[in-house]
Amino acid sequence: MTTQFREIDDAGISIEVNQLVVGAGIPFDVYMKDRGILTPLFPKGMVVSPDAKNGLLQKGISEVYARAEDSSAVAEYLARAKARKEKTSGDPSGLFRDYSFAKEQHHQIDRALLSPGREIPFSLLALDRFTLTSLVEAGEKSPALVTAEMLAAPGDLVIRKSDIPLYYEYINSLLNQDQAAEAAGGSVKVIAVKENSKIIVRDLLEDPRSGERIKQSGEMVRGMIDCVLDNRDALYDLLSLRGYDYYTYTHSVNVATLSIGIGAAIGMEKEKLEKLGIGALLHDIGKSAVSPEVLNKQGKLDQSEFLIIKSHVMEGKKILQEHHRIPEESFHAVLQHHEKLSGKGYPLQLAGNNITLFGRISAIADCYDALTTKRPYKTAFTPFYALSLIAKETGDYDPDLLREFVKMLGKL
Repeated sequence: MTTQFREIDDAGISIEVNQLVVGAGIPFDVYMKDRGILTPLFPKGMVVSPDAKNGLLQKGISEVYARAEDSSAVAEYLARAKARKEKTSGDPSGLFRDYSFAKEQHHQIDRALLSPGREIPFSLLALDRFTLTSLVEAGEKSPALVTAEMLAAPGDLVIRKSDIPLYYEYINSLLNQDQAAEAAGGSVKVIAVKENSKIIVRDLLEDPRSGERIKQSGEMVRGMIDCVLDNRDALYDLLSLRGYDYYTYTHSVNVATLSIGIGAAIGMEKEKLEKLGIGALLHDIGKSAVSPEVLNKQGKLDQSEFLIIKSHVMEGKKILQEHHRIPEESFHAVLQHHEKLSGKGYPLQLAGNNITLFGRISAIADCYDALTTKRPYKTAFTPFYALSLIAKETGDYDPDLLREFVKMLGKL
């Protein structure tokens, strides 16, 4: 049987949209025809999502295109896609379900705190889209040495959920090793703040009414602020922008870091930065009230599911109102990170000046991190492309803050 694509002209090769398989990466750039002109659609590496495929079909787009010189890659892709489709046809959601379960049972860590020859008291695994691979088994009484091969493993480095306490002890042991801190260019302290913050946010998502964790979240925010104010370049060590998959706890730390960075860039005083950072760090705590089945669903949500997802904003407010340590101003970041200046956001459809400064800042940070974080069904957008998309949302985001944001991320 021959591969079903045809060369259309010198511009490229036609591929039927129905031949694109959800969950399969595309090893070439994909184009669409607009008034007879080929325009970029998907970048190389994009993993087709249900929304992307259905969106094309709903718009009446039945064919997409690849460059003629990519014909071999197209043929290989379609062959693999066909085999994958046949393999999962009996349970098309099985891969995503297993992947979601794996994420719940493991914790993503920053490989920057690992180096060849360093001893670790926890097992190390790699989660690459839908595949979980054991790299080394270790324990408190049977530590293992990190190797260069482990650090080169594709995907996210993860540890078992049960090993988080051992990882926490490992992080803090590094802080007591001046030599290790110096070898890492002084970044160990900064990355340790980030990693500890992720653990605290994860614990809060599992037990959002923990007063002790709320207290510690404030301490972590103050640590982030000190890092950024002492050295603006510390911002880049606090961020997880190296193609990590989406984890709510990592996303929360990123949004807090980006929000603090914007606040510092516009000259916000330290006390106000702290209130902004707390709200940004806890902005998604309401997702703890959303069922995993809805939260981890792959593909388009139906109307009722979308309403459930949107409810995380008000649920977050309810949860945080039980904690008297949360400053009143911090609630603006929680309540308004999905509002848009155009009035097209949620939950209150606020517009213009009705959205506070904290709301405007957290909205930019939240959107940017979501775009630059990969999913099993899509590649992460580059910082430049993500900023371009945000800037095109005319009337949705504060243009003055966006300019500061672009300057802040210049090194990325």
